Amino acid sequence: MNSTLRQFRDFFVSLQLTVVLLIMSIILVFVATLDQVNLGIWAVQMKYFRSFAVLWQVPNTSIAIPVFPGGYFIGGLLLINLVAAHVYRFSLTWKKFGIQLTHAGLIVLLIGELVTGLLQEDSYLRMDEGETKRYSESFNANELVFIDHSNADYNEVIAIPEGLVADQKSIQHPRLPFRINIKAFHPNSMLEMRNQSVAAMAAPALATAGHGTQLAMLPLPMTYKPKERNVPGAYVEIVTLEGTLGTWLASPLLNQPQTFTYDGKTWELSFRGKRHYNHFTLQLLKFSHDKYPGTEIPRNFSSHVRLRSDDGAEDREILIFMNNPLRFGGLTFYQAGFDNNDTTTILQVVRNPSWLLPYIATIMMGLGLCVQFAYSLGDFIRKRTAVTKSAPASA
Repeated sequence: MNSTLRQFRDFFVSLQLTVVLLIMSIILVFVATLDQVNLGIWAVQMKYFRSFAVLWQVPNTSIAIPVFPGGYFIGGLLLINLVAAHVYRFSLTWKKFGIQLTHAGLIVLLIGELVTGLLQEDSYLRMDEGETKRYSESFNANELVFIDHSNADYNEVIAIPEGLVADQKSIQHPRLPFRINIKAFHPNSMLEMRNQSVAAMAAPALATAGHGTQLAMLPLPMTYKPKERNVPGAYVEIVTLEGTLGTWLASPLLNQPQTFTYDGKTWELSFRGKRHYNHFTLQLLKFSHDKYPGTEIPRNFSSHVRLRSDDGAEDREILIFMNNPLRFGGLTFYQAGFDNNDTTTILQVVRNPSWLLPYIATIMMGLGLCVQFAYSLGDFIRKRTAVTKSAPASA
């Protein structure tokens, strides 16, 4: 038993394991960088770095085969390797303090990446000048939403995640007085008028109510390009105790709201990006798009916003521009883009509880290297001085 435990320990503290994991990390980063042209940055992160194994899809099947360790697997083993090496190999002495601090910083960096991968949320906030918002929208996640407009003081919103819609099953939400049957779902789609093309006329006419009676939803291949977004669409049947209220087409491409009445209440149906609500509001006062004189080359673009918290503790104006984000309420607002009208800003919103860990890790590693270099330099000078003093004087 002791021999088995010793072999188990020796495996995790071995330098050979460290080298193998580092080589595998280099290969993973290289392949992921090449594949980013096909998949885009978001899909590459999920496929290669935020997974335990890189899967290969067998052509024309739904079978996925693991072909290489993923980022979580390699990073997890490397973290165990570093911690085990600290426990069993390194001794707490001033001579090795710099190396220990450097390795500890690397451990903090790996933990920070793990926490970031698990907890970080990315979304965007699009605002026109003068507009005020208290929510941002997800880049990739969507939700089927039913809004009750019957109350004059507030709207009750019931959101159903896209994953439940994709299952194409019957949904009975406890706060909805009706059942939802998903007749069809497409993870990426486009809309056309039924009289515009042969494909539109040939598409199944599933909608019996709302705008979908005049439209056709055409499925599209999934896209992974950084500047493109998958637009899901679904045919939703609303079933009450008295019978069906029809089948509705739900898509983010529908600009006009679809409403229906049941049991004395007016409901709105929509398919939109998942919203993240905040306890404060942002108002876009002015968007500036500066260019170099005589050219169309952007020099700077910035958003002058007003921040107001619900409790009244915050009411101030901030200028957000490149490399100068706004941090408030656990969120970071970066200036990400703008629309061509030069009056609409697009802010990237990041919630990352571990955003400080990379800075702490970098300081620890830098300080550790400096301490180790200073100790080695001092030791070299002491030995050199000792040798010089012990050498016989020349005649």
